[in-house]
Amino acid sequence: MQFSLSGSLTCWVVSDGKPGMENQCIGLAEALGLTPVVKRVRLRSPWRQLSPFLRLGNRFAAGPEGDPIRAPWPDLMIGSGRQAIAPLLAASKQSRGRTFTVYIQDPQINPRHFGLVVVPRHDRLRGPNVMATRGALHRVTPKLLTEAAQRHAPRLADLPHPRVAVLIGGTNGVYALTPTIMGDVAEKLSELARGKGAGLMVTPSRRTGADNEAILRARLNGLPAEVWDGTGENPYFAYLGLADAVVVTCDSVSMTSEACSTGKPVYVIELEGGSPKFRSFHEELYKEGITRPFTGALEQWTYPTLDDTRQVAEELRHRLLAHRAKHSA
Repeated sequence: MQFSLSGSLTCWVVSDGKPGMENQCIGLAEALGLTPVVKRVRLRSPWRQLSPFLRLGNRFAAGPEGDPIRAPWPDLMIGSGRQAIAPLLAASKQSRGRTFTVYIQDPQINPRHFGLVVVPRHDRLRGPNVMATRGALHRVTPKLLTEAAQRHAPRLADLPHPRVAVLIGGTNGVYALTPTIMGDVAEKLSELARGKGAGLMVTPSRRTGADNEAILRARLNGLPAEVWDGTGENPYFAYLGLADAVVVTCDSVSMTSEACSTGKPVYVIELEGGSPKFRSFHEELYKEGITRPFTGALEQWTYPTLDDTRQVAEELRHRLLAHRAKHSA
């Protein structure tokens, strides 16, 4: 369900362009029924190095390499990532509080500087204007998945059921996807196709790495599997829409959250490494019966889908209506 606001509401999404951050902001705006203007910023020195702790002169922080951040200010500004903080603070001050600001993640400064702060539940930040979520916000909706599935369904019509969407991330600052792990996962996937008759829809990421992707393609060669080659429209949403089950690597809270919004069985591939925050996130999903570790088996179960984006949008809608009433009085 989408929430709309009466009248014409202008909205900016501000980030440094990283998809994981930007998509959370866009997803929240879209859940409000808004089409945001996306602003990708590059801060000047010294704000680039000292944000968010340098809060003087924030109206000068956005550099010429990024999109301009200046009046006329929008009604709503949603940001994520450290580089978005100075523009949000500048908009709030320069608009004399008319622009309602939302920051997604822990800003590392007092949340009172923003209209609303959204953090994952495993973060400790709490306050009267802080919302804690189980997972990451995202753009996935039943409508989005249905439309994407319809566009790609003819090409994938020959893939047998059960169909399994396989979302492969890769090495980041917390986890490592090693060739050994990739080989084991690829073998389990090939056995699903050979022994269980499953059709595989696999999308690697830029972090997967050429060697790991080569292992994956070699093991799945000749089986009922599509491994996206990076050309044309990304079939990620179509895979989620067409899948009977989802397998996802543990390195991305966003991918796991998107998978868990579908209501389909979600299996998590454990990688080397981890952190307390990631571990807490995954352990909670395991305990709540939402996800299960990927062992190569296919089972069926139901669970309450992750609905964080809609819940945050509902709360934001109420706060925006009160904010607009206050500033139009």
